[in-house]
Amino acid sequence: MSDRTSASAAGGILLQGQGEYLGPVQLLTELLSPGGIPSAEILSGRLIDHFGGLRPLIWAAPEELLAWSELGPASVTRLLACFELGRLAARERVTERPVISSPGDVADLTGPLMGGLKQEQFHALLLDSKHQVLKDILVAQGGLNAAVVHPREVLRPAILASAAALVLVHNHPSGDPEPSEEDLKLTTRFHEACRLIGIELLDHIVLGGGVFVSLKERGLVSKTR
Repeated sequence: MSDRTSASAAGGILLQGQGEYLGPVQLLTELLSPGGIPSAEILSGRLIDHFGGLRPLIWAAPEELLAWSELGPASVTRLLACFELGRLAARERVTERPVISSPGDVADLTGPLMGGLKQEQFHALLLDSKHQVLKDILVAQGGLNAAVVHPREVLRPAILASAAALVLVHNHPSGDPEPSEEDLKLTTRFHEACRLIGIELLDHIVLGGGVFVSLKERGLVSKTR
């Protein structure tokens, strides 16, 4: 039997370049079926339910996937490879020099990389005079505070890159993007440092639970030049 005649209906849709019409369960079924797993579609549905949705599944640690007794190492390896390919593709977008014109642009660019992290990360997007992304800098991760996130860790590479502006981005693993008092203090500190250096602080975006908060839209970030 040829590959064409043995392909599933979902596989045919993928081969036609119309994968966007498939749901998570259908896509997972295609990943798990080559492993000889019986009732792969039913298993895919249980897998998503077990982890509480597609986003938590994508960010699950290998040991969490292996601990679920219905998946073997080969299936877990395929899943991890697929999820990592998606993250690599998202990272490549930064090399395409996207333009930041709104808080939504920042969330679209950084959300796929940071949205499901289980620890806090603080990034800075360095921009040129046209607000094209020059570089994405990981400033700090873990418990963030003013001692850990220091403006010099951002402004030094910003000056070296001849950046005209920057955007601060960090995530809340709790899923609640509401800025904390520490977030506000950090924003004020960066605002003053950027003003002294002559680099525009465009915004500070907080990600969480698939949504975001823009401190600029809250009136907490003003022009620094």
